[in-house]
Amino acid sequence: MRHTWRWFGPIDKVSVRDAAQAGAEGIVSALHHIPTGEVWPEDEIGKRHEAIRAGGLVWDVVESVPVSEDIKTQSGDWKVHVANWQETLRRLSRSGIRTVCYNFMPVLDWTRTDLRWETRHGAKAMRFDLAEFVAFDLHILKRPGAAQDYPEALRDEAARRFSTMSDEKISALGRNIGAGLPGSADGYTLDQLLDKLRSYQGVDRARLQQNLIDFLTEVTPVAEDVGINICAHGDDPPWPLLGLPRILSTEEDYAHMLKAVDARANGVTLCTGSLGARADNDLPFIASRFADRIHFVHLRNVTRDTDTVPCSFFEDEHLEGGTDMVAVIAALVSEEAKRRAEGRSDHQIPMRPDHGQEILDDLSRGAQPGYPAIGRLKGLAELRGIERALTHKRYGLEPA
Repeated sequence: MRHTWRWFGPIDKVSVRDAAQAGAEGIVSALHHIPTGEVWPEDEIGKRHEAIRAGGLVWDVVESVPVSEDIKTQSGDWKVHVANWQETLRRLSRSGIRTVCYNFMPVLDWTRTDLRWETRHGAKAMRFDLAEFVAFDLHILKRPGAAQDYPEALRDEAARRFSTMSDEKISALGRNIGAGLPGSADGYTLDQLLDKLRSYQGVDRARLQQNLIDFLTEVTPVAEDVGINICAHGDDPPWPLLGLPRILSTEEDYAHMLKAVDARANGVTLCTGSLGARADNDLPFIASRFADRIHFVHLRNVTRDTDTVPCSFFEDEHLEGGTDMVAVIAALVSEEAKRRAEGRSDHQIPMRPDHGQEILDDLSRGAQPGYPAIGRLKGLAELRGIERALTHKRYGLEPA
């Protein structure tokens, strides 16, 4: 695999040179300062390439070109936004980009209730606490009709949690859940979040699935034409939130998407952490089933409090948690060997160590939550070690 590292641009407290020293070969980045729905300016694309090259690496993957809420609901300026997305693909291709990640989660991107939860050994990790999320929904956001979405026992626990929350805790919970895409300046106040939720009235799971297919029907031919693989990131967490449907949460969801737009350029961002929050997702099997359509990989692990759906979980160390990381990597390196034999130009799959616990000097660096320097370095080293063993010429597959 090609070992990459997410970099949020000049605002990132972990530099490109840090990533190079950690062992990364390429960078995953995006133009977070460009408003969602607009075409990415070519000069801004060029500046990002230059900034990454100045740090000693190259820009391999775009994560993400955001998909607007208008596209997801097929309202407002959605057709203009689709055309702008297509044009952004053309411009990225001319700059040398060959992989573009995106997601189709309504309103909220990845959602956590605590961005720096303390683990058993004092590291800081991101956590999704189901009872706290329900407390936010029922007692802070006060979403109309929210109570019917939760069983009585969970409502009671949420009420108990809320009764003990300080004003500071309530404020932090609202900020954490209402945050926008990682690295962006987007985010929602409570009133803005309620407005966004209202914009999805009438958009059920079936309609949102069809809107995704309609979007892919328009953009995939452009991606094929310009030589870019587009790849959908899964829902995080992988179940409905705030009454909104989610449509990329399971193996079956991905199968539906890939069959509906059956082109190699339309593929998967395999995120073992997002899908791994559900006990019914078999990650090694999913990696094998969709291997030829996996264009980008996020390797991380979560530990679930229970095997129910939904559940509480936290971001564990990369080789801990509920996902068999060795089996996943074995499936991926086997796919790479197959692609090399077929002569595919995309035989090397870009991978990044996703998220990471704050450890050692990370605890005082103040980097983007979930994206520390040393925690990701540790994860990358562990993941590279597994891959090296699995591809050793004496003990496993021949190395690339």
